[in-house]
Amino acid sequence: MGRKRQNIQMLLAFAESERGEASGNHGEGTERPMTGPDAERPADTGRLMEEVCERENLWQALKRVRRNRGSPGIDGMTVETIGSYLKEHWPAIRTELLAGTYRPQPVKRVEIPKPGGGMRKLGIPTVLDRFIQQAVMQVLQRRWDPTFSEHSYGFRPGRSAHAAVAAAQDYLGQGHRWVVDIDLEKFFDRVNHDVLMARVARRVSDKRMLRLLRAFLNAGVMENGLVGPTHEGTPQGGPLSPLLSNLLLDDLDRELQRRGLRFVRYADDCNIYVRSERAGLRVMGSITRFLGSRLKLRVNQSKSAVAQPWKRKFLGFSFYLHREPKRRLAAPTLRRFKKRIRELTRRTRGVGLTRMVDDLSRYLLGWRGYFGFCQTPKVLRNLDMWIRRRLRVAIWKQWPRGRTRFVELRKRGVSVRWAGLVAGSSRGPWVLSRSPAMRAAFPPAYFDALGLPRLASQ
Repeated sequence: MGRKRQNIQMLLAFAESERGEASGNHGEGTERPMTGPDAERPADTGRLMEEVCERENLWQALKRVRRNRGSPGIDGMTVETIGSYLKEHWPAIRTELLAGTYRPQPVKRVEIPKPGGGMRKLGIPTVLDRFIQQAVMQVLQRRWDPTFSEHSYGFRPGRSAHAAVAAAQDYLGQGHRWVVDIDLEKFFDRVNHDVLMARVARRVSDKRMLRLLRAFLNAGVMENGLVGPTHEGTPQGGPLSPLLSNLLLDDLDRELQRRGLRFVRYADDCNIYVRSERAGLRVMGSITRFLGSRLKLRVNQSKSAVAQPWKRKFLGFSFYLHREPKRRLAAPTLRRFKKRIRELTRRTRGVGLTRMVDDLSRYLLGWRGYFGFCQTPKVLRNLDMWIRRRLRVAIWKQWPRGRTRFVELRKRGVSVRWAGLVAGSSRGPWVLSRSPAMRAAFPPAYFDALGLPRLASQ
């Protein structure tokens, strides 16, 4: 055990008697396999709070909270100070958890812009509550996740958005060329607490855990200095919210599987694939009624549709359908990408080329890590050329006089004739960025040497 780990465990100040409290039920702390209908029965879930308070579980939760960082909640505590706080207060907090009397603080309301426009409301719990939520989530996820549908991909270990997109592509290849694209209206803000807790109670018999989860749901929200109650919703921003959303929507997954439908769900994004428009309209109507009556959820009619897949987007991707379906970048994805590149390379930023390339590199590496999953190398190559052309424009604008332009081009090996023609041209920077002189002076290899990544493989 490393010194860092030992120090953190000492901060938690556990009593020796804590060791093995929950492991006595399962033999050396191992989880029993949970599959099929039995996983919903609350048997062997009467001591979940002891599992939450186990040393190893808390150690893992603290590591995750520190790694995720995040902003302080309403109490101002940061992730850097949580260790010293736990050293002093953990015994009292643990007593409250085991007694079922712990009460979380309200979350802090913040808003962030959505990629497609509008604002998304987030709730930031205090660092202490994030730590406790993470510890609870780890215990519940180990039990619940193996029981979830294989068609559910969001916020689950070993699953990803790429796997969801690949599954959708596979359905298209099987001939299901119509998609029922369901968008749930303000899902995380409108989860019905009673409906959700009924699903939890099917799987949990520990009354302390049920009270704690209800307390997190009803903790309230601080906005503009005032605390208001929360009667519905699971605010995005806490570790528990994704797991609880998957639990609620597991009912939808089971209904779709019962009907034998092909579908892919990633969090609240659900696409159902059928063979005809008529079948899609029938499914859309019946699933909309199911969601409203069974889960008290509303389908956003303006954002949902029955359409051909290449006219819709799923997790930032769409598809080409020729002989076989191919993944491509959805039109909104391209628009957002180009908007961001224009911001980073605009001529009025007042930064040098090195700083501009550094900022671009950070963005491009993250973008490529996700959207490089597309199967359109020509599109990526064109984006590469467009980015480098914008950088040549930025360079050109840094040379305000014809004499400076001539000298700089000559330094980079451009002939006297071409340097003179370009330096004295009255054409604009965008046109001249494609000139042979500028391309010779600043070829792709020049930007490679500066560390600018390429989106397309060479």
